[in-house]
Amino acid sequence: MATLRSLNPTTAELLGEYEIADAKTVEEAVAEARIAAEWWSGLAAGARRDRLLTWKRAIAAGSDELATLIHEETGKPVGDALLEVMLAVEHLNWAAHNAGTVLRRRRVRSGTLAADQAAALEYRPLGVIGVIGPWNYPVYTPLGSVSYALAAGNAVVFKPSEHTPGVGVWLARAWATAVPEHPVLQVVVGDGTTGAALVGATPDKIAFTGSAATARLVMAACARSLTPIVVEGGGKDAMIVAADADLEVAARAAAFGGFGNAGQTCAGVERVYVERAVYQDFLQRLADLAGNVKTDAYGPMTTPEQPEIVRAHVTDALAAGGRAVVGGVESIREPYVTPVLLAEVPEESAAVTEETFGPTLVVNPVADLAEAVRLTNASKYGLAASIFTADTKRAAALARQIRTGAVSINSVLGFAGVPSLPFGGVGDSGFGRIHGADGLREFSRAQAVTWRRFAPLIDLMRLDRDPVALDRARKLFRFRHAR
Repeated sequence: MATLRSLNPTTAELLGEYEIADAKTVEEAVAEARIAAEWWSGLAAGARRDRLLTWKRAIAAGSDELATLIHEETGKPVGDALLEVMLAVEHLNWAAHNAGTVLRRRRVRSGTLAADQAAALEYRPLGVIGVIGPWNYPVYTPLGSVSYALAAGNAVVFKPSEHTPGVGVWLARAWATAVPEHPVLQVVVGDGTTGAALVGATPDKIAFTGSAATARLVMAACARSLTPIVVEGGGKDAMIVAADADLEVAARAAAFGGFGNAGQTCAGVERVYVERAVYQDFLQRLADLAGNVKTDAYGPMTTPEQPEIVRAHVTDALAAGGRAVVGGVESIREPYVTPVLLAEVPEESAAVTEETFGPTLVVNPVADLAEAVRLTNASKYGLAASIFTADTKRAAALARQIRTGAVSINSVLGFAGVPSLPFGGVGDSGFGRIHGADGLREFSRAQAVTWRRFAPLIDLMRLDRDPVALDRARKLFRFRHAR
């Protein structure tokens, strides 16, 4: 059987070798998951909660080991890896504790025409969820689907990125120890062919995180079997800085949002629009910060392809008339890229329109906040955005005008640490939601249930309908709705 080699992106050191799951292996995993799903969904919500919390405690207890493994496979600093684990555990804890309440059976009103019927809404598990995870946040991002799918009563077959197989295997082993009864969570290791095999095995839903281009291919494959899919397809997130903003706070947030994790954050900051009155002041503050950031603060590019994408975008921006305030093409020294700060870059440049996924920031001036919103919304992506202003009431109004799934005011990525909030985008950033109550319902199916309470006073649901009954119903209908 073919093997997958996991390499340290900084040193090229071999970290481990894993058997690549072929189509037969994946099909067997999905078949086992179907059996496990019957047992798992049959448990009371409290029993599932207790087992999820046992897994949570295992992850928390092993967080140092897991963070070290994330560091080795992605190159990100151990501290950043530990923060990722902490955020993932917070979401797992929320899903475990809240699934029973969010998805519980509830009575709903029947209305006048169906007064003889009692009605209830239930949320039932889908069955088996196939999760295809990314490499940039190999714990936090996929567990946003895995945790909520499990909490909703589903079994999960998880394919981690080919760049971070060890992280996926670690999580599965922790689950098997915590919940040994049935293989409710399984991991299949491999490259794109393994992901294709997982889609081809027709689970009951696919949760995919990756590029919009790959998402389209996965969606096309899902369409053949009408398998539903939730997609998180990346972003080109913008920050808006108003003239009354605390510029020091905004500059530090831009540096963190743009350079953190080497810029390899789907909801990180890639574009900054600043009102012209404070543009130069903000740009200088950000330049001072960027000029002092060392690559050991955020690590290398995780994949060998990323530096070339960064180089292409920086080159294009400069050729189009943008200027390099900090760094430039010379900042790219594989596998590292030092901070690149670009200014006055034409809006049609790739550095503005395409996801760069590197430690680069484009900062452009705008005449007013209306222009900032217009340019923010001009992107084909719509994952998240941030607004910096002293007027939070105005910021809330601006947030409603922005075409994204999330908005942070006077911070970046504020929503990431709030488990009760849904996360997802629009446009090329995907569709569907993970996290929060919406995330639990994403991996459930709504089921409507009615039962007859008494014989109806006006019975219209019969072939030998009484004309007198119909006339009474018509009068009642007009009385209620035509006035």
